[in-house]
Amino acid sequence: MGKYFGTDGFRGEANVNLTADHAYKVGRFLGWYYGELKRRAGSEEPAKIVIGKDTRRSSYMFEYTLAAGLTASGADAYLLHVTTTPSVAYVTRMDEFDCGVMISASHNPFYDNGIKLLNAQGEKMDEATIHYVEAYIDGELQLFGQTWEEIPFAKREKIGRTVDHVSGRNRYIGYLISLGMYSFKGIKVGLDCANGASWNIAKSVFDALGAKTYVINAEPDGTNINTNAGSTHIEVLQKFVVDNGLDVGFAYDGDADRCLCVDEKGQIVTGDHILYALGCYMKEMGQLDNNTVVTTVMSNFGLYKALDAKGIGYAKTKVGDKYVYEYMVQNGCRIGGEQSGHIIVSKYATTGDGILTSLKVMEVMLAKKKKLSQLCQDLTIYPQVLKNVRVKSKPEAQNDPAVQAAVAKVAEALGDTGRILVRESGTEPVIRVMVEAATKEACQQYVDSVVDVICERGHARV
Repeated sequence: MGKYFGTDGFRGEANVNLTADHAYKVGRFLGWYYGELKRRAGSEEPAKIVIGKDTRRSSYMFEYTLAAGLTASGADAYLLHVTTTPSVAYVTRMDEFDCGVMISASHNPFYDNGIKLLNAQGEKMDEATIHYVEAYIDGELQLFGQTWEEIPFAKREKIGRTVDHVSGRNRYIGYLISLGMYSFKGIKVGLDCANGASWNIAKSVFDALGAKTYVINAEPDGTNINTNAGSTHIEVLQKFVVDNGLDVGFAYDGDADRCLCVDEKGQIVTGDHILYALGCYMKEMGQLDNNTVVTTVMSNFGLYKALDAKGIGYAKTKVGDKYVYEYMVQNGCRIGGEQSGHIIVSKYATTGDGILTSLKVMEVMLAKKKKLSQLCQDLTIYPQVLKNVRVKSKPEAQNDPAVQAAVAKVAEALGDTGRILVRESGTEPVIRVMVEAATKEACQQYVDSVVDVICERGHARV
């Protein structure tokens, strides 16, 4: 991870540690860089960059400052307006943009925001380009064989323009509708749009496919995104599904790249449940390339036990849908994702897509003529306890022989009845100790035994 950009973009509180000036500089660099690449390839065409945003109040500020930076550098900025992250990925790829930008802080509160960069294929931007962006922000750019104290401004007819590109978002909606393999007629579906980017997309898709659609949290006002709504507050949708006798419910986050579900009984269906249901269905249909479901290390032990029972293999990556997708591309896998609801179906998308995920879940329900609770009945989620320990040095705590011995002791005690995972936080001075076992009490006991050693060895910050 870089100085500003983490695994999911440049994120921070708007006008505190992510400012309008940052956005302007990101735009200035991208507009110049992609234009320069074209010029060096013999083309005089301006760079074309597409921008989408979620419903946060600050998203307008960042949209305009990004566009100002892009056009000042000679690029044309195409505006999708309020839309989802996966729609930006789709439009970037299908309309042959040089890159795409999504303004969103996903599931964070409204006062945070973020800038996500996508390459021409609609995939998360490569680390080398992100390094150049960060170097320019810090005034330390070395590129094309020279040091740039400042990059040139476009002049006269070379100055860029902004273009309304809402038609791209509409084509994305049409694309989602085209993926509906079955009619949803007669099915009562609840949608929680988190007052976010899906508010004007999700209902259109489900209505077009014939569902009786019930929508909540689709009245964004700039400050209510994710507030007691969406996938981070799934209890709201659980109650809504039960109270209205719905067949299924889907909850999205602020930029709709993740989806969690609620079955007809009001039970939570996590990303692990979705991976299991889709993985089993794809195997039955002969579509599970390499017989592999790609997960992160945070997926529940119960998922692996259930996949083993079905004869389905799995891979584990670092936490982050970026790493899931990279593994899928490198190894030719078709389905992968995270417990949090980032699900990637590589035949249809290059990033997690919450609405697409809900459509694929509906497909499995209709194809197998089963309720969502029935699709997941063979998956038992193990109790889990996670404790974060603030430490002086993450490597020293992780590599301490006494800590490693304590972890090994727990792993031996658990055998094949659970697991322990000790990992470093990517963004904080924190060691995360997680145990999954048959009971919550056992999880707590094993977690405490390792945390106690970390503290006794003097690694914990007071």
